[in-house]
Amino acid sequence: MSSHAYGAKRAVHKRTTQFNLSRPICGLILALVVGWLQPTALQAKTLKLLALGDSLTAGYGLAQGEGFVPQLQAWLVARSAEIEVINAGVSGDTTASGQARLGWSLTDDIDAVLVNLGGNDMLRGLPPEETRKNLEAILSELASRGLPTILIRVPASLNFGPDHKASYDMAFPELAARFHSQFIPNFFAALEEQPNRQEVLQTLFQRDGIHPTAQGVAMIVEKIGPEVLSVLQRLQQGELSRTD
Repeated sequence: MSSHAYGAKRAVHKRTTQFNLSRPICGLILALVVGWLQPTALQAKTLKLLALGDSLTAGYGLAQGEGFVPQLQAWLVARSAEIEVINAGVSGDTTASGQARLGWSLTDDIDAVLVNLGGNDMLRGLPPEETRKNLEAILSELASRGLPTILIRVPASLNFGPDHKASYDMAFPELAARFHSQFIPNFFAALEEQPNRQEVLQTLFQRDGIHPTAQGVAMIVEKIGPEVLSVLQRLQQGELSRTD
């Protein structure tokens, strides 16, 4: 009787000991699994990039999916970027009109902003001082919200004289440096680098000679894309804070 009772007690004790030992092991395994999954979850967060601009951003004259925004998003996604590029381009917008609608274009879920304004200021011969003031207001507002920015310039022509061109062109890099924006000097650089000017006008620009074709946009995105991707990667990895 006593032997049998001892054996039963011993078995119960053994089972209890095994159960108690397994609890810290299960906790350790759970902690490791959570630790492995957390970085993946962070990396998978979809960033939202607001593209604030004019007809060059809006995709004027192009079919759906052929414009700058959808092509840029496709280019970024093809390189494993978790990104949604939001089209806030309005044809005809100047820096003044872009600045006027900035407030309601921004939502709390925006992570970064690409500013592609100034082309219409340049074409209309608006005072460079006004362009600078409007861009400064835009970048200042974005900085106050802690949003990283990418500033793209369409260089001025000489139609209004060298002084006008110099004043307009210099506003962009100076403001980009002041507000720590990624600066892209020329939206059309990829097209202007092509050797045959006549062929470029016939195949890479629409009939107005101002807006690129779908093929032209693809070349522009191929040129600009790496700089946009760099900003997004730095933001995603925590190297670029929302106050930089």
